[in-house]
Amino acid sequence: MTRQPLCRFCRAPLSRIFLDLGDQPLANSYLTPEQLAAGNEPVFPLCTRVCDACFLVQADHDVPAEAIFDDSYAYFSSFSPGWVEHARRYAEAMIERFGLGPESLVVEVASNDGYLLQHFLARDVPVLGIEPTANTAEAARARGVRTDVDFFNAETGQALAARGDRADLMAANNVLAHVPDLNAFVGGFQHVLKPEGVLTFEFPHLLNLIEKVQFDTIYHEHYSYLSLLAVEQVLGAHGLRVFDVELLPTHGGSLRLFCCRQAAGYGETEALAALRAREAEAGLNRGETYDGFAARCEAVRDSFREFLATAKDDGKAIAAYGAAAKGNTFLNYCGTTAADIVCAYDANPAKQGRYLPGSHIPVFAPAAVAETRPDYVLILPWNLKDEITRQLAFIADWGGRFVIASPATRVLD
Repeated sequence: MTRQPLCRFCRAPLSRIFLDLGDQPLANSYLTPEQLAAGNEPVFPLCTRVCDACFLVQADHDVPAEAIFDDSYAYFSSFSPGWVEHARRYAEAMIERFGLGPESLVVEVASNDGYLLQHFLARDVPVLGIEPTANTAEAARARGVRTDVDFFNAETGQALAARGDRADLMAANNVLAHVPDLNAFVGGFQHVLKPEGVLTFEFPHLLNLIEKVQFDTIYHEHYSYLSLLAVEQVLGAHGLRVFDVELLPTHGGSLRLFCCRQAAGYGETEALAALRAREAEAGLNRGETYDGFAARCEAVRDSFREFLATAKDDGKAIAAYGAAAKGNTFLNYCGTTAADIVCAYDANPAKQGRYLPGSHIPVFAPAAVAETRPDYVLILPWNLKDEITRQLAFIADWGGRFVIASPATRVLD
């Protein structure tokens, strides 16, 4: 009997497929040489659907969060200088806008290695991180960031409030998409927020994913693909509301939502009304808007395969930069292997000496670029294109060129 998937938020039956990427390995599970030799890499179905009741786009899989965010989790936020700078600007802006100081408390959910909270500490604002992966939490503590190792949910929120950790500001940036149980997760914030406390979410905007064919942001770690329309419904079910929004360039185009308790005194901004209108005009409240996305993704895949074939015929060596999760989705969807791409470079030591999941491309430190001297460097985290092209501008010394594969494959001038 075929299982009838239900919406992660409203529990309505899910019948409309958004994009089916087939069986894929976990995008952040980088293989050791021993694991590669064992040859038993697990794969899981990766199919996304859209709810015709609340229009939440979501992954239809049952991979538990504990299998993804374990102690071998290889993503450390601090290895991206651009992302650390984004966090610093966020901290400065929040301190100024909401008057945070030594008597305040900032709580970040999914605080990783302290990349963000360190900037509040530097301004003498007390902080607390909630982080499920022990290895990144340990790195945060080494920075002096008070961190609890735990998954955040309603129970966690109640426990924090009971011990006196009530927040003036809560940050849940780039985590809302990562939680399998939206209701349990969002239900925790009302316990921790002070009556006039502010909660911010950042997440890639679903509208950009659709318009710019950013299908490589789909992987098991992302359980939901979010619009303002869907998130406002989730928040409303748990006593929260949005009062302001900012459009960010991060991750190919993200939203920063400013949220509070329903009874808090914050008035809604014109920017919020404008975004609601923009999503309605784009049809995010109509099921048929989501149809046809798969065909557009196939065109991106075919464009990249054509580039690979031409480059191989010309005897060109192709390497990749940035062993990013989005890159793993893309490479595996395209059927790319180490026979196509000689290696990948990444600044994170936790990934170096390992192999990309699925494609089994070896990962080296960035210093190896000058040794391997590839003809083409494929930038997998396309959202960091400017940063990476600056860092590796020296590949022009031997005629090397950069390649971007989204939304269509092109060689950069």
